[in-house]
Parts: sequence; C-alpha cells; structure tokens
Amino acid sequence: MNTANIIMLASASLPGSAPHFAGAAQATRAVARTVAQSATQTAVHTSSGTSYPIDIWGLLIALAMVMVASGLSWLMHLGIGKTLLWSACRALVQLCAMGFIMGYVITSGNPWLVLVLVCVMLVAAVQITLSRAKGVPKGLAGPVLLTLVITMLLMISMVTELVVRPRPWYAPQLVVPLTGMLLGNTVSALAVGLSRFYESMKERRDEVDTLLALGATRWEAARPSVISSIRLGLLPTTASLASSGIVTIPGMMAGQVIAGGDPLNAAKYQFVILASIAALTLLADTLIMVMVYRTCFTPDDQYRETPIVEHKKK
Repeated sequence: MNTANIIMLASASLPGSAPHFAGAAQATRAVARTVAQSATQTAVHTSSGTSYPIDIWGLLIALAMVMVASGLSWLMHLGIGKTLLWSACRALVQLCAMGFIMGYVITSGNPWLVLVLVCVMLVAAVQITLSRAKGVPKGLAGPVLLTLVITMLLMISMVTELVVRPRPWYAPQLVVPLTGMLLGNTVSALAVGLSRFYESMKERRDEVDTLLALGATRWEAARPSVISSIRLGLLPTTASLASSGIVTIPGMMAGQVIAGGDPLNAAKYQFVILASIAALTLLADTLIMVMVYRTCFTPDDQYRETPIVEHKKK
C-alpha cells in the first residue's frame, strides 16, 4: 500500500478532516508521480550510458601525437614523416566533413541523398583501390566498379532487410555507416588481391607457359595465383574474426560503447559487420579474379608478360 492510499484511508476514518487529507492525498500522488518519472528517467539514463564528446583540444592533442611520430621518423631518416602528417591532417578533414554530411543526410531523411552519398563513396572506392594496387594494368576501373556495385548491393540488402530490418528501409544512420565500413574493408582486400595476383603470375611465368603447352586452359594455368590472392585478401578478415572479443574490441563495438550504447547490442552489431565483411571480401575477391585473370593471356591462350585489359569491339 502506497502513501497516497494510507492518507485516503485516514481521511475517511477521521471526521471533519476530509478536505484537509484529500488535499494532502492529491499532493502525495503528485509527488509520487514525479518521483516515478524521475526514477524512470534515471533508469533510462543509466541503461543508455554516458557519452564523452571530444572538443577541439582533444583533436589537437591527437594531432600532436602524430606530429611526434612524424618527428621520430625524421630523426630516424625513415622518409615517411611528411606522408604520415599529411595523411593525418587529411583524415581529420575528411572525417569531419563526412560527419557534417552524414548529419545533414540523417536529418533530412531523403532516400535520394542517401543514394547520392553511396554512389560518391563507390566512385572514391574505385580510385583508392586502383591507387593502392601495385603492378596492375590500366583499364580496371570498370571491373572494380562492377565488383563493388554487385557485392555492396547484395550485402547491404541482406543486412538491412534480413538482419536489422530498419524502418524506413533506407535509414541513413544505418545504410551510410554500413556502406563505409564494408567498402573500407573491401577496398583493402581488392587492392591486396589484385597486387598479389599479378605478382604471382609473373613469378609463375615458366610454370604457366608449361601448363599452357601441356594443354591447360587459361583458368587452369591461372588458378594457383587466383587462390593465393584470395587467401591473402581474406587473411586480415579471418584474423579479426578469430581475435574479436578476446584479444581486441573492434571499432564499431568500441564506438557504440564509448558513445553510451548497450554493450551487448554493440556486440551483436559488431558480429553482423564482421560476418558481412568476411562474406563480402570472399565474394568480391572471387568476382574480380574471374573478370581479370584473362588479362594475363592472349586470345591464342599464350601468357602475356604485360597484362592488357581488352575491350570487346562492337
């Protein structure tokens, strides 16, 4: 029995004091409602945690740490000090710009803005992939873009519609960060895989010529290089899957926890991201290898020392 009920009983048993105690009961019920609301708000605040925003001084201190590392590079004559500092400044500007853009897109809730932003990210991913890959022929922008579009559409559709199921389906706060995380890992995997494939084909030149002379097809001759490149591209992903939760706390989970999110829910999201990255990396590496392995061969099934991307004539 709460305090308001006790006062109501007392007012009914004592003659002449009903108005006084009725007013007290109303006041008590108001206080009780206020206390209950306060307790509810406190519980929500406790369950959601507390975020710790970073001010301008925090960013400057972080940049100062990079400057110290750049200074050490200069003292040791490593030759990477300027590159390191420039990359850090560029990352800071790009991340802040993306933060403002994402804030505007999320606030607007316009699906066309989400689509435009994703398309810009895809085009930038193609450029970054080709700039990171070493020893690749010119003309691979088309195959890389096609690979990213197919794999990203498939994976984002599966995650948003089958796993998270947001409303609306194009929820910017989910689609845009998810696209960025998946693209970042896919770009690295594609760059490593392409570099390894062409390097392996050069190392296996005599073996490839022998296989072709014995009647092997172009795919059979290139298959060992394809397998080694896909395995190398998957290596960071498999290492992350094996060490997550025990050795490391991945970025998405750590970010949600630091921002005050529920740790268990953050762990679920992180697993979904890691599983998506693993599937996407294998799919993207396999697809790009199927499209580019022919660049190492002539139409007469001979090994081509300088890979060339051939375009079909209309």
